[in-house]
Amino acid sequence: MSSQPFIDPAFEVRWSQHTAEHIVPDMEVALARAEAAIATIAAAPLDGLTYDSTYLALERATEELNFAWGKVTHLQSVSDSPALREAHNAMLPKVSAFFAKIPLNAALWERLKAFSASPAAKSLQGIHARLIEETESSFRLAGADLPVAQRERLEALQSELAQLTQKYSENVLDATNAWQLLVENEAELAGLPAHAKDAARANAERKGLGSPEKPVWRFTLHSPSTEPVMTYAENEDLRRQVWTAMVSVGATAPHDNAELVRRILTLRAEKAALLGKPHFADLVLERRMAKTGEKALSFIEDLKSRAEKAFASESRELEDFKARQTKTDAGPLKAWEVVFWSERLRKERYDFDEEALRPYFPMDRVIAGLFEIVDRVMGLKVVERPAGAVETWHPEVKYYDLFDRKQRHLGSFYADWYPRESKRGGAWMGYLLTGGTAGGKREPHLGYICGNMTPPIGGKTALLTHREVETVFHEFGHLLHHLLGEVEIKSLNGVNVAWDFVELPSQIMENWTWEREGLDLFARHFETGQTIQDDLFKKMVAARRFRAAAAVMRQIQFAKMDLMLHVRTPEFLDGDIEAKARAVVADCMIPTEPPQRTILFRFNHLFSDPIGYAAGYYSYKWAEVLDADAFTRFQREGVFNPATGAAFVEHILSRGNSADPAELYRAFMGRDPDLSALLTRSGLVAA
Repeated sequence: MSSQPFIDPAFEVRWSQHTAEHIVPDMEVALARAEAAIATIAAAPLDGLTYDSTYLALERATEELNFAWGKVTHLQSVSDSPALREAHNAMLPKVSAFFAKIPLNAALWERLKAFSASPAAKSLQGIHARLIEETESSFRLAGADLPVAQRERLEALQSELAQLTQKYSENVLDATNAWQLLVENEAELAGLPAHAKDAARANAERKGLGSPEKPVWRFTLHSPSTEPVMTYAENEDLRRQVWTAMVSVGATAPHDNAELVRRILTLRAEKAALLGKPHFADLVLERRMAKTGEKALSFIEDLKSRAEKAFASESRELEDFKARQTKTDAGPLKAWEVVFWSERLRKERYDFDEEALRPYFPMDRVIAGLFEIVDRVMGLKVVERPAGAVETWHPEVKYYDLFDRKQRHLGSFYADWYPRESKRGGAWMGYLLTGGTAGGKREPHLGYICGNMTPPIGGKTALLTHREVETVFHEFGHLLHHLLGEVEIKSLNGVNVAWDFVELPSQIMENWTWEREGLDLFARHFETGQTIQDDLFKKMVAARRFRAAAAVMRQIQFAKMDLMLHVRTPEFLDGDIEAKARAVVADCMIPTEPPQRTILFRFNHLFSDPIGYAAGYYSYKWAEVLDADAFTRFQREGVFNPATGAAFVEHILSRGNSADPAELYRAFMGRDPDLSALLTRSGLVAA
């Protein structure tokens, strides 16, 4: 048993030893060692500097700390507890301050610049020249050239941002977990699918509520609970209560994020100003594909202009449909009616019910099919370890190894798919260890994928929606980007790429969930084993473009609000920030009465990290252009063509940040991306 579990370098993590009381002492040790390593570099004689003693030494200096802190933050996301949260928050300011200080260390920066200007540095090529270029750029953007007083202010600012964004995230989680809705009369659940009612009843039973004679149905704000209610519940009051609770997350005491958002935006704007940028968007986008906030906004506005006409038509059509069905005058829907009436219109138009697909997506088959697809396309073999062979942080978590055709162990990963109250919402991929090619020997990577999918009930297999299947494939795409990295320099490996490029590997994977050949590998009825019937498949594909403009506008709304908050920050700081944020994106929102609200106070992508997706949410649509376009090569050459898959691995998945992302994309496609593929797929232009 390790006495310092968080700094134990073992690849197979002993999670049972990673308890809250070890966090502070272990992190103090890791911090001290990292600080000593940085100090050694900063004190090196200026006349004897080498690549190894500067840039490579800096690479190595924080490896142990990154691994240790990565385990702490991961556990805080999947196994939150009062003790763990207290220990995490005790160390967060110290860890944040340490990383903020690195580029502001004048002696360190002096030595990096000195070596960079030397003949030895000028002779470096390839990935080593790239490391120098990227490191210098990141240091300058982090304030390395600032005067002392401004450097000190930047350090303090970074530390405060880390604490504020952590509190924002905690408020969202706590507000989500604080709400429940108990239903005692089954008649109030009319319209809900059987699986949703079973899940709500099982949820209540786990809380000791109800009995076989007098059952209770418990609903929460986790997606598998809310989505069926908003989509299918005939009881309008039930939908209204859920909608009201959803939009209140992060917006009401004691979990109110309004002042946190103001302060976070203020500090981000101050940071940008300190670093000579007009606003935070230009600061974070300089090293991304978009380069500037204005270019990102222009991209979003261009997409918006292409979707506006269809969006207005779809909104009127939905109002008219509801009016016909209810024999009332047409007018704006209530905010909690949009999803409900959209589903009814889709069902009428295509005779298609999303729930009809669920029996074809048992979780175990979805996972097996995903692994079969990456085997056929990319020559990868995923092998599950037997339960108990490797420790995990929860009994539901599974552990897998990934091999290529040469039987090389590329990496391993954990999969944690179902909701828990101690786990944050959404779906995400992360990594614990980045391997590499040290000394010519490839070291395996270690990562994880997490979600909040429809859970199994009563020992039965979990049956997913098609949207959940897309999410599984999406997150696995991120994971492949990490596990397949072949870059020698760890900080330039895997998913450490420009933010508006990082979604390409994930989003392209979703395409196989729409291809008949892909679906037939795993989409089989959980009782009969039959593949999806032809008529159901045709309805599914036809319905894909149903209200496509509304789906595009929803993402544009999030992206535009994000960019406006970070480009024109001062305009939002006084008065009702929610009202001001809504005003700039109102024309991207479906008109309702009462008006829909933004997700400003529960927008974890933007505000649960000092940077995160802030000024970068447009990346989803930007990368969607890339993925739609790149998948046309698979469609031309065969969706299971191993040569095409090998080319995608060679030019995209294995290359990390070893070159400019535009260069990597051109290597795979032979040209720059073409927007028309996305417009065609979305139904915004004719095929």
